[in-house]
Amino acid sequence: MPDTVISAPVSGTSGIPDVTDPFGLFKAWLEEAKASEPNDPNALALATSTAEGRPSVRMVLLKDFDADGFVFYTNYESRKGGELQGNPHAAMLFHWKSLRRQVRVEGVVSPVSDAEADAYFGSRARISRLGAIASAQSRPLPSRDTLEHRVEELDTQYPGDTIPRPAHWSGFRVTPETIEFWQDMPFRLHDRRVFTRDGEGWRKTALYP
Repeated sequence: MPDTVISAPVSGTSGIPDVTDPFGLFKAWLEEAKASEPNDPNALALATSTAEGRPSVRMVLLKDFDADGFVFYTNYESRKGGELQGNPHAAMLFHWKSLRRQVRVEGVVSPVSDAEADAYFGSRARISRLGAIASAQSRPLPSRDTLEHRVEELDTQYPGDTIPRPAHWSGFRVTPETIEFWQDMPFRLHDRRVFTRDGEGWRKTALYP
């Protein structure tokens, strides 16, 4: 039996707008994701690696972004915190399934300022702040009761809303060297555009799907 040939238009339209500012495009896509994704449209997969190049990946939440980069917060003594301090490079992946889109970011990592970390820490729910102090993130936990008991102790220690941010809890900013946008298209002829930092601006390149 001869192969079936499917005829379909595959040219003339692009899923990604022809723009020069990757941050403006990311903002537009994130706003659309907020209207369509059922949970955590700001979720991203964060890839780090040790100084020897052994990778690890986990989900975190984007808390801020601007032309300087993408910000998330964590325990600096956690696995990802230690890896980022030893090898300050990271990759991020945003995947919005309902929109059939993804954005990849690769860049250099640096700590946020104390003022930024204090401001975000203070905006969190009270129990979340207590939990950030109580959790020895990524290290062995003897039992769930151990963690809950520690939170109860801190609840008594800090009865009001003034809870100091622990020195080991702060944020990282990923300053992108590349930002790639991917849009699902018919027949797997997807649209891909990568922005590469070029001095003070960006160089845009289309990629094969």
